[in-house]
Amino acid sequence: MIEQAFQKAYGTKPEVVVRAPGRVNLIGEHTDYNDGFVLPAAIDRTITYAGRRRTDRCVRAYSSDFQASVDFRLDEVQKDTQHTWSNFLRGVSKFLEEDGHRLSGADIAFGGNVPREAGLSSSAAVEVGAATFWKKLLNLDLDPVYVVKLSRRTENEFVGVPCGIMDQFISALGRRDHALFLDCRDLSYRHVPLAADVKIVVCNSGVKRALAQSEYEVRLKQCRQAVARIASTGLAVKSLRDVKMSDLETARGVLSELLLRRARHVVSENQRVLEAVKVLESGDLERFGELMNESHESLRNDYEVSCRELDTLVELAWKQPGVLGARMTGAGFGGCTVNLVHADAAEAFALAVAKGYQEALGLKAEVYICQASDGALIPN
Repeated sequence: MIEQAFQKAYGTKPEVVVRAPGRVNLIGEHTDYNDGFVLPAAIDRTITYAGRRRTDRCVRAYSSDFQASVDFRLDEVQKDTQHTWSNFLRGVSKFLEEDGHRLSGADIAFGGNVPREAGLSSSAAVEVGAATFWKKLLNLDLDPVYVVKLSRRTENEFVGVPCGIMDQFISALGRRDHALFLDCRDLSYRHVPLAADVKIVVCNSGVKRALAQSEYEVRLKQCRQAVARIASTGLAVKSLRDVKMSDLETARGVLSELLLRRARHVVSENQRVLEAVKVLESGDLERFGELMNESHESLRNDYEVSCRELDTLVELAWKQPGVLGARMTGAGFGGCTVNLVHADAAEAFALAVAKGYQEALGLKAEVYICQASDGALIPN
């Protein structure tokens, strides 16, 4: 309990406690930074903040996950190269101040059960949680979409990770028993009901995503290169969001085989998300699962961001009774798979996949049976 950690660190009870969830992306991978469509869900694993005001401009922060403390002053917020876990809180605080929100000093403890480096957006939960903490502590008037943009800015400009906006959006605005359909170009969104008789099962490969950030940047550049070459044919495109499959045929002569495959994944994935929303709203879970499977094949073959461990988990999942669909989720090169499973089969599914993974690769997979949950700032 973070309240207990706070009391142990500071000898008093916190004034406020807030939570921000991690997320899993059901479908729509590597589309967000291409102005595309995504369909994530917040999960019932969270980062929790507890804190109270100080009368000065000093922030004292304790991480229960890292069991470490830092201090910084709001008048001069600097990036910390030693305690990097604190940079999400630092960045959010710095940009709130720059935007005219006068903060007070605070004693803060935070931590949670969103696995780190697993593709479940622990960093976005820390960022959104920090903004939500300041909002509640100081009664700040912060629009939820402003919090989303601020949190993404923190990751891009302060922490230095070129992420899209999906992770922060779902952490802030997820809804219990719903997925969230998000247009990453104009940030319009709507909640899409998930059937009550299914579970979201997340399988953590245990492989730290050492290549994820560098390869993410490579894919980002490749997508931009593909757009530039497609535009050189006279097609009016600003991002791969604007490209149709027929356009790829038209532009085949100016695209290398590699760029063609990268673009084909993004274009086809956007189509899959749009269809996935329709079939989910109509209750066709079987087709939804097929689209998840097709997404994994595209990520593996065209976008090349899967790995042996993720493929093994997905292939094991496809063989299990009660599974509707399975795919890798997140940036890739490790991390997790997401599986949509009939609720009455979820426990047996989890045991069977973990056992099969151990037998196939000699590795342990942590498996989490999750429920779609509320975001930090979802209106009641």
